[in-house]
Amino acid sequence: MTSRAASSNDICPITGKTYSQRDFVLVDHLHPALAERIRQDHPALAADSRISRAAVDKYRLRYVEELLRQERGELTKLDSEVARSLAEGSMVSANVEESYDERRTLGERLSDGLAAFGGSWPFLIFFALALGVWIIINVASGPEAFDPYPYILLNLLLSCLAAVQAPIIMMSQRRQEAKDRMRSLNDYRVNLKAELEIRHLHEKIDHLITRQWERLAEIQKLQIELLQERR
Repeated sequence: MTSRAASSNDICPITGKTYSQRDFVLVDHLHPALAERIRQDHPALAADSRISRAAVDKYRLRYVEELLRQERGELTKLDSEVARSLAEGSMVSANVEESYDERRTLGERLSDGLAAFGGSWPFLIFFALALGVWIIINVASGPEAFDPYPYILLNLLLSCLAAVQAPIIMMSQRRQEAKDRMRSLNDYRVNLKAELEIRHLHEKIDHLITRQWERLAEIQKLQIELLQERR
């Protein structure tokens, strides 16, 4: 049992650690630029050498960071996160609405609710009915009206309502701007990772096509040699 378990593991020539056979890949099967970057630090590696996926992820992260640094100069924290997710194969997209709503305080939820209600048709209808009832009662009461024309008390209440409603709407708009910034940063992460993935796929396809043409040329050369021998 011990010898069988030991035979299923191997030591990575880069990290020096022991991994399972399933965690190894051939250097020749990697992206050409990535394989060349690995051979710069480890020139003794042959084309049929096998290295661990942990080492591949490490060098893939370096390769992506160097690529971004060549195009953008100094890397930002956002670029580093995208490079790390690309090397590890993890996702960078996130649900901004859920993450933002979970972090809201009670006051923020209340202000958002008041701002949403203040800009809705039910509020406008209720407000118009309240104004109409207020005016009708004071007109019908005549000299005994508690707020006769020009409705000074009503103007005071409307001014107080506007003074309170304006900061609430501004707070809600400021949080909406923060949510939009989070959404734009999330879109930037996704777009940058997609751009790098597409570029990686194009280079990998070009590499595979080149290798395929080389193999076809070798097969054709062998066929020509066989035909010449038969003659």
